Amino acid sequence: MRNVVVIVGDDHANYTLGSYGNALIQTPNLDKFAEQGVRFLNAYANAPMCSASRQSVQTGQYPHAAGVTLLFTSFPEEKITIADHLSQYGFKSAIIGKNHFNNGLNHGYDVKIERRDYFQYLEENPPQKVPDSIKVRPQWKPFSDHSRIWLNAEARPGDKFDKDDIGTYYANKAVEFIRENKENRFLLWLGFHEPHSPFNFPIEYTGSFDPAKVPFPTGGPEDDEFIPLVFKDLSEEERKGIISAYYTSVKYLDKNIGMVLNGIQETGLEDSTLVVYFGDHGYLLNHHKRFEKHMMWEEAVTAPLIIRSGSQIPAILNRENLVEFVDIAPTIMDFLNVPPMINQHGKSLKPFFEKEKVDHKEYVFSEFLADNKAMIKNEKWKYIFVTLYLEN
Repeated sequence: MRNVVVIVGDDHANYTLGSYGNALIQTPNLDKFAEQGVRFLNAYANAPMCSASRQSVQTGQYPHAAGVTLLFTSFPEEKITIADHLSQYGFKSAIIGKNHFNNGLNHGYDVKIERRDYFQYLEENPPQKVPDSIKVRPQWKPFSDHSRIWLNAEARPGDKFDKDDIGTYYANKAVEFIRENKENRFLLWLGFHEPHSPFNFPIEYTGSFDPAKVPFPTGGPEDDEFIPLVFKDLSEEERKGIISAYYTSVKYLDKNIGMVLNGIQETGLEDSTLVVYFGDHGYLLNHHKRFEKHMMWEEAVTAPLIIRSGSQIPAILNRENLVEFVDIAPTIMDFLNVPPMINQHGKSLKPFFEKEKVDHKEYVFSEFLADNKAMIKNEKWKYIFVTLYLEN
C-alpha cells in the first residue's frame, strides 16, 4: 500500500451498522465498504472515552502509556504519533475534524483542520437561511441542562442544510486533500463529530427514523439502583426519540464517509490506499437504561473496525477474533511496508488478510481511569476491576 486513510466515527456503536447486523439503520456506504475488506466483529476500544481512545490509537500504546487517561488531558508533545513516524518516510499528512489533542499542537501532522476552521468557512460562505417554521435543536450544553435537551430527545436537526453542515465540510476537505496529494504518499486522519450527542444531522435528514420503530433495549430491575440521576426521569417516548436521533446521525455520518470513499476511487487511488474505519468506542442506547459510554459493558467498549486493503477482496470478510485498537498502528505500518513504531502494545492485523486461520491475541484490555476502572477479557471471561467507595 502507498497511502492510508483513517476515518473515525465518534461514539459509534457497532450494533448500529447494517454490516454488523442492524436491519433498520441506513449505512449503505459503510456496508459496501465492509464487503470489500475485513470486518472485525469483536474489536475493543482501549478506553471507553474519546480522548484516551484516540490518542491510544495515534501512539499504538495503551492509554496510560500514551499519556492521556482523562477527557481533557493534553496530549503530551513528546509522544510519537502515526504522523510523526510516517513523516520520516516522506508521507504528507493531514488531520481533519475532531482530534481531541486538547492543545494547539499538530502532533506531527502537516495540515490540521478543525471546528474553528469550519466557523471561519461559514463567515466567508454564509450558510443558507433556515426557515423559522423548521424546529432545530437548541444549543448543546451537556450536563448543564436536562438530558432530554442535550441528548436531542425530540430528534431535531441542527441549524444547517447538508451542504453547509460541519460533517459535509470535513468530507469535502478530506477529498480536497486526497486530490491535492495523489502524487505523494500520504496519511489522512479524518475524525467526524457524528454520532456523538447531540446526534447532529442536517435539515434534510429530519424524520429519517420513526421513534416508535427503533430497537429499544429495556434493561432490567437490577439496573435501577445504579442509573445516573441525569437519565432517571426520561420517559419511554423521550428515550426512543434519543435513539432515533442517534440513528439519524449515523445515517448522516455514512453519507459523508461515502463522499470520501468516492474521492479515493475517483482519483484512481483505490488499489494503493489502505482505508481504516473505526468508532472510537461504543455507546449505550438505553442499554442498562443509560445513554453514555464510560462503562465496560460490551455495547460501550466494542466498536466497529473495518479495514480495506486496495480492491482485492479478502477470502474471509468477517473475523470473530479478539482484537483491540492498539493493533491499528502496527497494522498501518505493516501494510505500508515501513518499520514499526517503537514501544508498540498492539499487533498487526495484516495476517487476517492473508490467512484463513489466525492466532492473534489471548485477551484484550481496556481502561477508564476517570473511574479507576479496567477490564481484561478473553474468549470466555471478562474481568472488570472497579474501586468502590463505600460510605461509613
